[in-house]
Amino acid sequence: MAIIYLEPLDRTFHALGDGTRRQILGILAKQGTCSANELRAPFNVAQPTISKHLKVLEQAGLISREIDGRVHRFRLETKQLDEANSWIERHKAFWMGTLDRLDAFVQDLDNPEQDI
Repeated sequence: MAIIYLEPLDRTFHALGDGTRRQILGILAKQGTCSANELRAPFNVAQPTISKHLKVLEQAGLISREIDGRVHRFRLETKQLDEANSWIERHKAFWMGTLDRLDAFVQDLDNPEQDI
């Protein structure tokens, strides 16, 4: 059964959940625009496997494709990564604040004589 993601952020995190796809993004970040064959070269996989990974990344908005004849060139798109980072930072701030309050509470429990 296919998983259908309704939110762009869901597609982004799904795409980032695979190590091969993260490596592809790293290659594009370092080298800029690459062909599908250039992206396949570092991996010991068949062309259809890389094509599937590229399709997931493209559907998530993490890469864009330019077609020149038979050559497909891919480029990193950062908008969705920026949105994912923003989401992570908001939740990180919340949890860090929550953990800081928990730590203060535990410290108060460890030092009951300070309340007298």
